Amino acid sequence: MLIPLLIILIVVVIIVLSCIVIVPQQNEYVVEWLGRYQSTWGAGLHIRVPIAQHIARKVLLKEQVADFAPQPVITKDNVTMMIDSVVYFRIVDAKLYAYGVENPIMAMENLTATTLRNIIGDMELDATLTSRESINSKMLQTIDYATDPWGIKVTRVELKNIQPPAAIREAMEKQMKAEREKRAAILTAEGQKQSMILEAEGHKESAVLNAEAEKTATILKAEAEKEREIKEAEGKAEAIRQIQKANAEGIEMIKKAGADEAVLRLKSYEAFQSAANGRATKIIVPSEIASLSALATSLKEVTTDPAAAPETAVSDSTSQEG
Repeated sequence: MLIPLLIILIVVVIIVLSCIVIVPQQNEYVVEWLGRYQSTWGAGLHIRVPIAQHIARKVLLKEQVADFAPQPVITKDNVTMMIDSVVYFRIVDAKLYAYGVENPIMAMENLTATTLRNIIGDMELDATLTSRESINSKMLQTIDYATDPWGIKVTRVELKNIQPPAAIREAMEKQMKAEREKRAAILTAEGQKQSMILEAEGHKESAVLNAEAEKTATILKAEAEKEREIKEAEGKAEAIRQIQKANAEGIEMIKKAGADEAVLRLKSYEAFQSAANGRATKIIVPSEIASLSALATSLKEVTTDPAAAPETAVSDSTSQEG
Protein backbone atom coordinates (compact mmCIF):
# COMPACT_ATOMS: atom_id res chain seq x y z
CA MET A 1 0.00 0.00 0.00
CA LEU A 2 2.91 2.38 0.65
CA ILE A 3 4.20 2.27 -2.89
CA PRO A 4 0.91 3.35 -4.59
CA LEU A 5 0.47 6.11 -2.01
CA LEU A 6 4.00 7.29 -2.63
CA ILE A 7 3.41 7.32 -6.37
CA ILE A 8 0.16 9.25 -5.94
CA LEU A 9 1.93 11.78 -3.71
CA ILE A 10 4.67 12.30 -6.24
CA VAL A 11 2.14 12.84 -9.03
CA VAL A 12 0.24 15.39 -6.93
CA VAL A 13 3.43 17.28 -6.16
CA ILE A 14 4.36 17.37 -9.84
CA ILE A 15 0.89 18.62 -10.78
CA VAL A 16 1.02 21.33 -8.10
CA LEU A 17 4.47 22.46 -9.17
CA SER A 18 3.38 22.55 -12.78
CA CYS A 19 0.56 24.89 -11.80
CA ILE A 20 3.03 27.45 -10.40
CA VAL A 21 4.32 29.82 -13.12
CA ILE A 22 6.95 32.53 -12.54
CA VAL A 23 7.23 35.17 -15.26
CA PRO A 24 10.71 36.81 -15.40
CA GLN A 25 11.29 40.55 -15.56
CA GLN A 26 10.89 42.15 -19.04
CA ASN A 27 8.77 39.23 -20.17
CA GLU A 28 5.07 38.64 -20.73
CA TYR A 29 3.16 35.40 -21.22
CA VAL A 30 0.09 35.16 -23.44
CA VAL A 31 -2.36 32.75 -21.73
CA GLU A 32 -5.24 30.90 -23.41
CA TRP A 33 -8.25 29.23 -21.75
CA LEU A 34 -9.31 26.19 -23.66
CA GLY A 35 -7.72 27.52 -26.83
CA ARG A 36 -9.01 31.10 -26.58
CA TYR A 37 -7.06 34.13 -25.46
CA GLN A 38 -7.65 34.80 -21.80
CA SER A 39 -5.02 37.24 -20.48
CA THR A 40 -1.42 38.39 -20.54
CA TRP A 41 0.70 37.65 -17.50
CA GLY A 42 3.33 40.13 -16.45
CA ALA A 43 6.44 39.52 -14.34
CA GLY A 44 5.78 37.66 -11.06
CA LEU A 45 4.13 34.53 -9.64
CA HIS A 46 1.03 33.06 -11.28
CA ILE A 47 -1.10 29.90 -10.76
CA ARG A 48 -2.08 28.02 -13.87
CA VAL A 49 -5.05 25.72 -14.05
CA PRO A 50 -3.91 22.43 -15.56
CA ILE A 51 -5.34 21.38 -18.90
CA ALA A 52 -7.69 24.40 -19.10
CA GLN A 53 -5.05 27.14 -19.16
CA HIS A 54 -2.25 27.11 -21.68
CA ILE A 55 0.67 29.53 -22.20
CA ALA A 56 0.36 30.32 -25.90
CA ARG A 57 3.45 32.55 -26.25
CA LYS A 58 6.32 33.91 -24.20
CA VAL A 59 7.16 37.44 -25.28
CA LEU A 60 10.43 39.29 -24.57
CA LEU A 61 9.89 43.02 -23.98
CA LYS A 62 13.53 44.10 -24.26
CA GLU A 63 14.74 46.00 -27.32
CA GLN A 64 15.86 43.58 -29.99
CA VAL A 65 17.98 43.82 -33.12
CA ALA A 66 17.11 42.25 -36.47
CA ASP A 67 20.09 42.12 -38.85
CA PHE A 68 18.73 41.44 -42.33
CA ALA A 69 20.74 40.00 -45.21
CA PRO A 70 21.81 42.27 -48.13
CA GLN A 71 18.98 43.05 -50.54
CA PRO A 72 19.39 43.94 -54.24
CA VAL A 73 17.93 47.36 -55.05
CA ILE A 74 17.92 49.40 -58.24
CA THR A 75 18.43 53.17 -58.25
CA LYS A 76 16.63 55.67 -60.42
CA ASP A 77 19.56 55.68 -62.88
CA ASN A 78 19.42 51.86 -63.21
CA VAL A 79 22.34 50.92 -60.97
CA THR A 80 21.91 47.73 -58.98
CA MET A 81 23.31 47.79 -55.47
CA MET A 82 23.35 45.42 -52.51
CA ILE A 83 22.18 47.01 -49.28
CA ASP A 84 21.87 45.35 -45.90
CA SER A 85 19.97 46.98 -43.06
CA VAL A 86 19.59 46.68 -39.30
CA VAL A 87 16.28 47.25 -37.50
CA TYR A 88 16.01 47.96 -33.75
CA PHE A 89 12.60 47.20 -32.26
CA ARG A 90 10.75 46.20 -29.12
CA ILE A 91 7.41 44.52 -28.46
CA VAL A 92 4.85 46.79 -26.83
CA ASP A 93 1.75 44.55 -27.04
CA ALA A 94 2.20 40.84 -26.44
CA LYS A 95 -1.34 39.94 -27.58
CA LEU A 96 -0.93 41.70 -30.96
CA TYR A 97 2.53 40.21 -31.35
CA ALA A 98 1.13 36.73 -30.72
CA TYR A 99 -1.95 37.02 -32.91
CA GLY A 100 -1.19 39.85 -35.35
CA VAL A 101 1.09 38.04 -37.81
CA GLU A 102 2.33 34.48 -38.14
CA ASN A 103 6.07 35.27 -38.18
CA PRO A 104 6.66 38.88 -37.10
CA ILE A 105 10.43 38.92 -37.75
CA MET A 106 10.11 37.53 -41.27
CA ALA A 107 7.22 39.88 -41.98
CA MET A 108 9.31 42.83 -40.78
CA GLU A 109 12.26 41.73 -42.95
CA ASN A 110 10.09 41.59 -46.07
CA LEU A 111 8.58 44.97 -45.18
CA THR A 112 12.05 46.45 -44.75
CA ALA A 113 13.23 45.14 -48.13
CA THR A 114 10.14 46.46 -49.89
CA THR A 115 10.40 49.88 -48.26
CA LEU A 116 14.09 50.09 -49.11
CA ARG A 117 13.46 49.29 -52.77
CA ASN A 118 10.75 51.94 -52.99
CA ILE A 119 12.93 54.64 -51.44
CA ILE A 120 16.10 53.84 -53.40
CA GLY A 121 14.12 53.53 -56.64
CA ASP A 122 13.32 57.24 -56.48
CA MET A 123 16.96 58.26 -55.94
CA GLU A 124 20.05 58.33 -58.14
CA LEU A 125 23.31 56.65 -57.21
CA ASP A 126 25.10 59.76 -55.93
CA ALA A 127 22.12 60.75 -53.78
CA THR A 128 21.90 57.22 -52.41
CA LEU A 129 25.53 57.24 -51.30
CA THR A 130 25.26 60.65 -49.62
CA SER A 131 21.76 60.47 -48.10
CA ARG A 132 21.90 57.69 -45.55
CA GLU A 133 20.30 59.75 -42.80
CA SER A 134 17.40 60.68 -45.04
CA ILE A 135 16.90 57.07 -46.13
CA ASN A 136 17.03 55.85 -42.51
CA SER A 137 14.43 58.41 -41.46
CA LYS A 138 12.03 57.50 -44.26
CA MET A 139 12.38 53.77 -43.59
CA LEU A 140 11.79 54.27 -39.86
CA GLN A 141 8.55 56.13 -40.44
CA THR A 142 7.24 53.59 -42.94
CA ILE A 143 8.20 50.42 -41.04
CA ASP A 144 7.10 51.73 -37.64
CA TYR A 145 3.68 52.65 -39.02
CA ALA A 146 3.29 49.24 -40.73
CA THR A 147 4.30 47.21 -37.66
CA ASP A 148 1.90 48.91 -35.22
CA PRO A 149 -0.84 46.26 -35.81
CA TRP A 150 1.70 43.60 -34.88
CA GLY A 151 2.44 45.10 -31.46
CA ILE A 152 5.97 46.09 -32.57
CA LYS A 153 7.57 49.48 -32.03
CA VAL A 154 10.49 50.18 -34.39
CA THR A 155 12.96 52.51 -32.66
CA ARG A 156 15.71 52.82 -35.28
CA VAL A 157 16.64 51.69 -38.78
CA GLU A 158 20.22 51.79 -40.10
CA LEU A 159 21.73 51.01 -43.50
CA LYS A 160 24.75 48.99 -42.54
CA ASN A 161 26.44 48.69 -45.91
CA ILE A 162 25.90 49.91 -49.47
CA GLN A 163 27.75 48.01 -52.17
CA PRO A 164 27.65 49.47 -55.71
CA PRO A 165 28.79 47.33 -58.68
CA ALA A 166 32.51 46.62 -59.00
CA ALA A 167 33.01 48.95 -61.99
CA ILE A 168 31.36 51.81 -60.16
CA ARG A 169 33.42 51.11 -57.04
CA GLU A 170 36.62 51.26 -59.10
CA ALA A 171 35.54 54.54 -60.69
CA MET A 172 34.66 55.91 -57.30
CA GLU A 173 38.00 54.85 -55.86
CA LYS A 174 39.82 56.57 -58.73
CA GLN A 175 37.77 59.68 -58.21
CA MET A 176 38.45 59.66 -54.49
CA LYS A 177 42.16 59.13 -55.18
CA ALA A 178 42.15 62.08 -57.56
CA GLU A 179 40.33 64.17 -54.97
CA ARG A 180 42.87 63.20 -52.32
CA GLU A 181 45.78 64.08 -54.62
CA LYS A 182 44.13 67.37 -55.49
CA ARG A 183 43.58 68.11 -51.84
CA ALA A 184 47.17 67.22 -51.04
CA ALA A 185 48.42 69.52 -53.83
CA ILE A 186 46.23 72.32 -52.53
CA LEU A 187 47.47 71.81 -49.00
CA THR A 188 51.08 71.75 -50.22
CA ALA A 189 50.56 74.97 -52.17
CA GLU A 190 48.87 76.55 -49.18
CA GLY A 191 51.77 75.48 -47.00
CA GLN A 192 54.34 76.94 -49.39
CA LYS A 193 52.33 80.14 -49.67
CA GLN A 194 52.07 80.41 -45.91
CA SER A 195 55.80 79.75 -45.59
CA MET A 196 56.60 82.51 -48.08
CA ILE A 197 54.27 84.89 -46.29
CA LEU A 198 55.89 84.09 -42.96
CA GLU A 199 59.35 84.51 -44.45
CA ALA A 200 58.40 87.88 -45.99
CA GLU A 201 56.90 88.99 -42.72
CA GLY A 202 60.09 87.92 -40.96
CA HIS A 203 62.23 90.00 -43.36
CA LYS A 204 59.87 92.92 -42.94
CA GLU A 205 59.98 92.64 -39.18
CA SER A 206 63.78 92.38 -39.27
CA ALA A 207 64.04 95.50 -41.45
CA VAL A 208 61.69 97.38 -39.15
CA LEU A 209 63.70 96.34 -36.12
CA ASN A 210 66.97 97.34 -37.80
CA ALA A 211 65.52 100.72 -38.73
CA GLU A 212 64.24 101.19 -35.21
CA ALA A 213 67.66 100.24 -33.82
CA GLU A 214 69.45 102.69 -36.13
CA LYS A 215 66.94 105.40 -35.23
CA THR A 216 67.43 104.73 -31.54
CA ALA A 217 71.24 104.75 -31.92
CA THR A 218 71.10 108.06 -33.80
CA ILE A 219 68.86 109.58 -31.15
CA LEU A 220 71.11 108.35 -28.36
CA LYS A 221 74.21 109.66 -30.15
CA ALA A 222 72.58 113.07 -30.68
CA GLU A 223 71.48 113.17 -27.07
CA ALA A 224 74.98 112.23 -25.94
CA GLU A 225 76.49 114.97 -28.13
CA LYS A 226 73.95 117.44 -26.81
CA GLU A 227 74.72 116.40 -23.26
CA ARG A 228 78.47 116.81 -23.89
CA GLU A 229 77.99 120.28 -25.33
CA ILE A 230 75.76 121.22 -22.43
CA LYS A 231 78.37 119.96 -19.97
CA GLU A 232 81.15 121.88 -21.79
CA ALA A 233 79.04 125.06 -21.83
CA GLU A 234 78.25 124.60 -18.18
CA GLY A 235 81.96 124.05 -17.46
CA LYS A 236 82.95 127.22 -19.33
CA ALA A 237 80.19 129.17 -17.64
CA GLU A 238 81.33 127.85 -14.29
CA ALA A 239 84.92 128.85 -15.05
CA ILE A 240 83.83 132.35 -16.00
CA ARG A 241 81.77 132.55 -12.82
CA GLN A 242 84.75 131.42 -10.78
CA ILE A 243 87.05 134.02 -12.43
CA GLN A 244 84.49 136.74 -11.91
CA LYS A 245 84.03 135.59 -8.36
CA ALA A 246 87.82 135.65 -7.79
CA ASN A 247 88.09 139.14 -9.27
CA ALA A 248 85.20 140.31 -7.15
CA GLU A 249 86.77 138.77 -4.07
CA GLY A 250 90.12 140.44 -4.95
CA ILE A 251 88.49 143.80 -5.31
CA GLU A 252 86.59 143.24 -2.11
CA MET A 253 89.81 142.31 -0.31
CA ILE A 254 91.52 145.45 -1.66
CA LYS A 255 88.63 147.52 -0.44
CA LYS A 256 88.74 145.88 2.95
CA ALA A 257 92.54 146.39 3.14
CA GLY A 258 92.06 150.14 2.65
CA ALA A 259 94.54 150.46 -0.23
CA ASP A 260 95.47 154.10 -1.09
CA GLU A 261 95.76 155.69 -4.49
CA ALA A 262 99.45 154.72 -4.85
CA VAL A 263 98.73 151.06 -4.38
CA LEU A 264 95.96 151.15 -6.93
CA ARG A 265 98.25 152.85 -9.41
CA LEU A 266 100.90 150.23 -8.73
CA LYS A 267 98.41 147.52 -9.50
CA SER A 268 97.60 149.28 -12.75
CA TYR A 269 101.27 149.33 -13.60
CA GLU A 270 101.57 145.60 -13.01
CA ALA A 271 98.75 145.07 -15.46
CA PHE A 272 100.48 147.17 -18.11
CA GLN A 273 103.71 145.37 -17.43
CA SER A 274 102.01 142.11 -18.39
CA ALA A 275 100.75 143.75 -21.55
CA ALA A 276 104.23 145.01 -22.40
CA ASN A 277 105.62 141.48 -22.41
CA GLY A 278 103.81 140.86 -25.70
CA ARG A 279 104.73 141.88 -29.22
CA ALA A 280 102.63 145.03 -29.29
CA THR A 281 104.26 148.05 -30.82
CA LYS A 282 102.08 150.55 -29.04
CA ILE A 283 101.08 150.84 -25.40
CA ILE A 284 98.54 153.31 -24.07
CA VAL A 285 99.62 154.49 -20.61
CA PRO A 286 97.30 156.52 -18.38
CA SER A 287 98.70 159.91 -17.38
CA GLU A 288 98.07 159.22 -13.74
CA ILE A 289 100.92 156.67 -13.58
CA ALA A 290 103.26 158.36 -16.05
CA SER A 291 104.97 160.31 -13.31
CA LEU A 292 105.95 157.28 -11.31
CA SER A 293 109.67 156.65 -11.35
CA ALA A 294 109.16 152.92 -11.25
CA LEU A 295 107.47 153.11 -14.61
CA ALA A 296 110.62 154.50 -16.24
CA THR A 297 112.72 151.68 -14.89
CA SER A 298 110.25 149.13 -16.14
CA LEU A 299 110.10 150.71 -19.56
CA LYS A 300 113.90 150.73 -19.69
CA GLU A 301 113.94 147.00 -19.10
CA VAL A 302 111.38 146.52 -21.76
CA THR A 303 113.24 148.57 -24.37
CA THR A 304 116.51 146.72 -23.89
CA ASP A 305 115.47 144.57 -26.82
CA PRO A 306 115.14 146.91 -29.78
CA ALA A 307 113.15 144.41 -31.88
CA ALA A 308 110.57 143.88 -29.24
CA ALA A 309 110.54 147.40 -27.81
CA PRO A 310 107.07 148.78 -27.97
CA GLU A 311 106.27 152.33 -28.85
CA THR A 312 105.07 153.99 -25.72
CA ALA A 313 102.77 156.91 -25.73
CA VAL A 314 102.06 158.92 -22.65
CA SER A 315 98.76 160.59 -22.43
CA ASP A 316 97.83 163.14 -19.94
CA SER A 317 94.13 162.93 -19.73
CA THR A 318 93.16 161.02 -22.84
CA SER A 319 95.98 159.24 -24.85
CA GLN A 320 98.81 160.27 -27.19
CA GLU A 321 100.57 158.42 -29.95
CA GLY A 322 104.51 158.58 -29.83
